[in-house]
Amino acid sequence: MKRLAIANQVRINLKTYTMVFTLLAIWILFGFLTNWSFFTPQNLSNLFRQMTIISFLAIGMVLVIVTGNIDLSVGSVTGFIGIIAALLQAEAFAKLLPAMFPALSPLTIALLSTVLTVLLCLVAGGIIGFLQGAAVAYLGIPSFIVTLGGQLVFRGGLLGITQGKTIVPIEEPFKAISQGYLPNTVGLALVGAVIVAIFAFFLWNRRQRKTYGFSVKPLGVDLLKAGFFSAVVLAYVLIMNQYQGVQNPVLLMAIMALIFAYVTNNTRLGRYSYAIGGNKEAARLSGINIRANVFQVFIFMGVLCAVTGIVLTARVAAGTISGGVNYELSAIAACVIGGTSLMGGEGTIFGAIVGSLIMASLENGMSVMNMANSWQFIVRGLMLIFAVYVDVVSKKNR
Repeated sequence: MKRLAIANQVRINLKTYTMVFTLLAIWILFGFLTNWSFFTPQNLSNLFRQMTIISFLAIGMVLVIVTGNIDLSVGSVTGFIGIIAALLQAEAFAKLLPAMFPALSPLTIALLSTVLTVLLCLVAGGIIGFLQGAAVAYLGIPSFIVTLGGQLVFRGGLLGITQGKTIVPIEEPFKAISQGYLPNTVGLALVGAVIVAIFAFFLWNRRQRKTYGFSVKPLGVDLLKAGFFSAVVLAYVLIMNQYQGVQNPVLLMAIMALIFAYVTNNTRLGRYSYAIGGNKEAARLSGINIRANVFQVFIFMGVLCAVTGIVLTARVAAGTISGGVNYELSAIAACVIGGTSLMGGEGTIFGAIVGSLIMASLENGMSVMNMANSWQFIVRGLMLIFAVYVDVVSKKNR
């Protein structure tokens, strides 16, 4: 009986186990092939910074795919928002703010420019999500068609605005969004707070499950899990502190991941999204407003595209015409590798983050090995096919 229970748990969590073991196998393989230079603090720092760009998109894409939809425009929207950010930084606010506030210091002007740029870009992303979400939810146009059209529209808008030119310069405070690091002491203080929060969450979750009559695992098991996650966070901060510290975009990604993990697990929007993707007709008969839910999901996706565009522009310190190219494919691949089902109704934010890390690890490791670009595309494509195969096998077992 005990063996049968273990076997059932393995089948149920097949994708999770496969995902974790795949990541470990990729890291060990690249460590061996690169004479362990893959594990240097500098390279690991670059790896995690590299994964953040796709992670922001993958976080939003989880909700989109869970509802049974798809968004092929996220790469073009990211590039378009990135160009808007660069234009605001290099031309609009660089000229407007000194003229309006001549008494302010250059540093204050730069900070004000950064804040206004971020706010306007987030609004622009929300408007784009609003328009595409309205077309999908209320006009009844398939999301594939709407976002494919959006991909072309925003890529064309990007090329039209830039006229094929790179837009510079970018203010230093804005560049710090993606290029900055937390001081070592701040990173250690932060990890202490995170460890306390992890243990508090597990204890709170146990109390909630008892309150509502759900089964509770032994206390030792929950404490062991909390200790494991705490050890992972502590190890990450200690390794990053050996280079320059915790990266600002990684901290921002962690915050976004926690927010959207809460949304997916603890709000009506998240729970209804899974219900819609699992069985749309049953969700409708249950009284769920499918149109409003899908509409909100696309608005969130637009905002996350804006966040990605901001981080991308801050990272390269310029607005470029190649920004966001093929990002939609990487985001979808990260979700699928992370366990999100293309059939809808299944997927997690944690899985998308790990999927993004797997994709970034492949790209980083192959770059360290100086592998030809042609082979890099082939390997990433095979990884995506393998992830979909695992999804199919998992569904058959269930």
